Amino acid sequence: MKYNRILLKLSGEALMGNRQYGIDNDRLKEYAAEIKKVTTLGCQVAIVIGGGNIFRGLAGAATGMDRVQGDYMGMLATVINGMALQGALEDAGIFTRLQSAIEMDKVAEPFIKRKAVRHLEKGRVVIFGAGTGNPYFTTDTAATLRAIEIDADVILKGTRVDGIYDSDPEKNADAVKYSNLTYSEVFEKDLKVMDMTAFTLSRENNLPIIVFDMNKEGNLLKIVEGENIGTLVNL
Repeated sequence: MKYNRILLKLSGEALMGNRQYGIDNDRLKEYAAEIKKVTTLGCQVAIVIGGGNIFRGLAGAATGMDRVQGDYMGMLATVINGMALQGALEDAGIFTRLQSAIEMDKVAEPFIKRKAVRHLEKGRVVIFGAGTGNPYFTTDTAATLRAIEIDADVILKGTRVDGIYDSDPEKNADAVKYSNLTYSEVFEKDLKVMDMTAFTLSRENNLPIIVFDMNKEGNLLKIVEGENIGTLVNL
């Protein structure tokens, strides 16, 4: 394996599958199967999921809702998604732990770095819910923060496109894909892949990011084994 410990970042929208909102059970099963392939190899997997399929704080703020209140609602949405993925992983025979940045001991452990690392060392998949536990921070930033805290080798951002492009490939057929980018190039080109706080954290801690198509079967395994899939962002 090229990577022994990964932080997989999934968007909430990814869990919708072909639905307009909510959670698609078939998509959950597909993701669980892909994750099982890498855990079977011995790769340690931590996961951060967004909540956009249920609620977005920014969307609430745009309609007049208090931003802080909206962000906390979004954090709770990520816990719902985490619970759903946890159920799918355990149905696939994978031991998991769900940790939350907001204490809710009936459904999740509180986030404690040492416990998270110990779970990973024992072969459990650890799902981090509730973002950073603070408003005004995205789940991209939460993913980067958790990856640094657990000393992950890489952040794998699973999307529905196969990498980073100079424009939206779903709207522009002539969009050009990048195979490799530096952090500086991401800033200079103003590429909207992760928010700037997340990129800055990654850059300062020399943490590489790979953006790839999570919906293509086998991609996650290929990356862990060292194949050049998607777009790599590093120094």
